Amino acid sequence: MGAQLRVYKRRIQAVTATKKITKAMEMIAASRIVKAQRKVAASMPYATELTRAVTAVATGSSAKHPLTTEAEAPTRAAVLLVTSDRGLAGGYSSNAIKAAERLRERLAGEGKEVDTYIVGRKGVAYYGFRERKVEEFWTGFTDNPAYSDAKRIAAPLIEAIQKETAEGGVDELHIVFTEFVSMMTQNAVDDRMLPLSLDEVAEESTRKGEILPLFEFEPSAEDVLDALLPRYVESRIYNALLQAAASEHAARRRAMKSATDNAGDLIKSLSRLANAARQAEITQEISEIVGGASALADATAGSDK
Repeated sequence: MGAQLRVYKRRIQAVTATKKITKAMEMIAASRIVKAQRKVAASMPYATELTRAVTAVATGSSAKHPLTTEAEAPTRAAVLLVTSDRGLAGGYSSNAIKAAERLRERLAGEGKEVDTYIVGRKGVAYYGFRERKVEEFWTGFTDNPAYSDAKRIAAPLIEAIQKETAEGGVDELHIVFTEFVSMMTQNAVDDRMLPLSLDEVAEESTRKGEILPLFEFEPSAEDVLDALLPRYVESRIYNALLQAAASEHAARRRAMKSATDNAGDLIKSLSRLANAARQAEITQEISEIVGGASALADATAGSDK
């Protein structure tokens, strides 16, 4: 019994130490969510106004541009997948990877080849383990992205959309990331960045009661779109990175809270088992003492006769 009691005590100590770690990680993630939410909110006005400006330029001109012009027979698409660098965030990365797999299957069903770009070590490890080709990848900043990171990611994607498909270019740009809805809800979504769907933007503006502004193009609509293209892609990627970071922190907080609660339940269960083992040990010791005293008394009575 003594050995069993020592085992229970060691397990309680180990689980208690783990509980302290998960609780600390939960508190750290909770503190980072607020900062990430603020960054998301701060990036939204710029991204929204930039999209409206691009839409106004595109609808006000007949210029053909990769930003707004659909290819007649698209054959190649680029997919940017945003995952996390670290684990302990529940199904955050796996949900994004599943969404990317569904998008890949859909594009393949449409007869399009897919070039994959990845953000985050989890996505890189997933594709590396399966020996799948990845055009480029970026790691080390998923929990706190900066605009400079978005610019580095956008550069090869912009270069690919500007090339002809025969030269290794693509007709479409897609991004898969985790959209931050609330502290309890984060959804893995896929969104087509380019070409921009002007009809969808116009419908959204009409639904919100907004009127697209009128612009005069100087020197030309083509030059304006050339200047807006990198800004638009960078802003979309930056906003997606920020939403993904907020979602990662929220998912990690939820996972660590669940781990902390489970550790508490396990400690209670082990404590009950340890108490039962201690009681059994005490009962056994009492029984041995009583038995020994009885045997001694019988021996003494026998010698007196």
